[in-house]
Amino acid sequence: MQNLVFSLNVVAPVFLIIILGVVLKSTKQINENFISISSKIVFNVSMPALVFVELSTADFDASFNVKLLAFINVGTFVFFILAWILALVISKDGRDQGSFIQGSVRSNFVIVGFAIIFNMFGNSGLSKAAIMMAFIMPLYNVLAIVALTVPLHKEKQVGFKKTIWEISTNPLLLAAVLAIPFSLYKIVLPLVLSKSIEYLAAMTLPLALIGIGGSLNFESIKKDSRLAVIATAIKIVLIPLVLTSLAIKFGFRGENLGAMFILFATPTAIASFVMAKAMDCNAELAGNIILLSTLGSVITISSGIFILKSMGYF
Repeated sequence: MQNLVFSLNVVAPVFLIIILGVVLKSTKQINENFISISSKIVFNVSMPALVFVELSTADFDASFNVKLLAFINVGTFVFFILAWILALVISKDGRDQGSFIQGSVRSNFVIVGFAIIFNMFGNSGLSKAAIMMAFIMPLYNVLAIVALTVPLHKEKQVGFKKTIWEISTNPLLLAAVLAIPFSLYKIVLPLVLSKSIEYLAAMTLPLALIGIGGSLNFESIKKDSRLAVIATAIKIVLIPLVLTSLAIKFGFRGENLGAMFILFATPTAIASFVMAKAMDCNAELAGNIILLSTLGSVITISSGIFILKSMGYF
């Protein structure tokens, strides 16, 4: 019973804020313009502040784990290839294939994942999550571009230099790179500056979670959702089940295992819809995957935390 209560206490607050976003949107307390602007603030300002705060104050040597970083990147890449093969089998439409592949592997780790990890492990877990984010985010971006262009034979339209520039100027990645020297050399910012950054960081998760709730489109799911259901099953059931089991076999335990499970189990990233729409793939399918995986992950993440906690893995 204690482990069940722990699981609910970790997951429920996150999804209650997402539900609040749904309610606020349906009652017209917020609109698309608010969601768009707040998302930009989160991505460009407050989330980088959160990443900087957590990494700059962390014990980098203790949090940096090469074996863990290699595992999450290799595991993600392997499932990307498997999702691609499956997409070729179940759909002949390149627009569907791109959205399916991306939706099957790209996690909403930075928003939903960070919130859950903070509830599970506090700041020490969040520091590990920030390092994981810094190394998995570039891979997510590259794989997303490949998935959304190659099936439509548009890979030549997306220049290599442009791709590298977009990845290297990602605000979250820049914040992580900037924070590392502060962590390594124990540099302390002036109190006024550090407090200001902490205030920005503190508004990240509530604002981002409300934005996710406001972005969910329940109307589109009424249409054909076979591909969305399959992609969702891969994202929130198959990937966390297989990769977390392998992680246990490889000896991962405690906060490291917990953070890895959340990375694998979090629902599909909202950014997958934006990119699918921008690159002329099936944006409706991308939206359906986001919706189904977000709703389904309430059960799968809670169950996973309960099982792992009960078995003494963290």
